[in-house]
This record gives sequence, C-alpha cells and structure tokens, in this order.
Amino acid sequence: MLWVIVIGLILVVVFGPAFWVRWVMSTYNTHIEGMPGTGGELAKHLVRQFQLTGVEVEITPGGDHYDPSQRKVKLSEANFSGKSLTAIAVAAHEVGHAVQHHRGDRNLALRTAWVPVADRVARVCSGLIWAAPVVGLITRHPVPVSVLVLLGMSGLVARMLVHLVTLPTEWDASFGKALPALIAGQYVAPGEDVIVRRILRAAALTYFSAALADILNLVRWAALLLRR
Repeated sequence: MLWVIVIGLILVVVFGPAFWVRWVMSTYNTHIEGMPGTGGELAKHLVRQFQLTGVEVEITPGGDHYDPSQRKVKLSEANFSGKSLTAIAVAAHEVGHAVQHHRGDRNLALRTAWVPVADRVARVCSGLIWAAPVVGLITRHPVPVSVLVLLGMSGLVARMLVHLVTLPTEWDASFGKALPALIAGQYVAPGEDVIVRRILRAAALTYFSAALADILNLVRWAALLLRR
C-alpha cells in the first residue's frame, strides 16, 4: 500500500505540472467575440510600444517562443490568429523575452546559451537508452546496458536542472514584463486578470514541466531495461 502511495505521489509531482499547463492553455483558448485583436496583433503592438527595433512577429509550427538569434517572436497559428485569453497572454509572454533581450538581460543570455546544449545532450542521451537493449544483445552482459542507461538518465536530469535554473527568466517574462504591460494597457477586461495570471504561470512552467514528464517516461524505460 505504501508503494502505491509513493508511486502515486511521484506521478502527481512529475506529470501533474505538464497536465496542468496543457489544461490551462486549452481551457482558456476559447474565442472571445469582443476582443479587439488577435495574439499576433497584440504582440506587434507591444513590440512597437517597447520600441523593440528589428523585432518581428510571425507564425511558426514549432511552438510559441522568442528566437534571440533571429530577433523574432514566433507564435503558433492558434495564438497568432486567435482572440482568446491564452493567445494574448502567451503573445505578451514571448514579447517579454524580446524585452529581456533588448535590455541585455544576463539570465536570458545564459538561457539562450545553455538550453540548446541541454536539449542536444538530452537527445543523445535518449538515444543511448534506446541503444541499450541492442548493446545488451550483442555483449550479453548487464554492465554495458546499465552504463548506457545511467548516462542517458544523467543527460535528461541535466536538461531538467537547466530548465529549473532558467525558470526565473520565464517567470520574469510572465510577471515582470507581460502582466504589467497587459494591465497598464488595459488589454485585460475587469475580472480576467486572475485567469491571465494563471495562463502566464503556465507559460513560465511550460519547459520545466515538459522536462519532468520526459524524464519520468524514460525512467520507466530504464527500469524495464535494467530488469532484463
């Protein structure tokens, strides 16, 4: 019974944030007829308001993010063209990163440098875990399998830690940049600020929650492989 409770708590801690982020984003993605503009239009307006010269806003299939190398705020089709609370909150959050970049935010620079490296390492480490059973069949010895699995898991944990360390950057984009701009410009109707705060919180936790879920999924595979 104790093991069931422990496993249940682990599942809640690891998968809970990811499910919560997806739930928040989808729940408030409903079209609002009276909203004066789309997420893309708001992003372009905020870019002009903050005088972010050279920053562009465009649609991307790769998920909402700000690309410092191209100086582009990239929004999904739903958030670029949508008139929903999710669309405007996410658009403001990504413009918040553009503001950080424009102001030479050191934490954003570190995030920009480390996250791609951590992602590449994590992909390599995932490959090591998938290669473990093949190596086991060839060597017919548990040690190489265990080493590959441990190396694979260490890379995934490293990516989670990188996202944890850079979490203040995401938090600042939501609550240090996006929320004050939305409130000051009265882009949020009375009573909607609580919902917008919830969406901005989810936007700040997106990468970290995804890394948590990714790690647990691969822990499951690692446990299966190590039992063989």
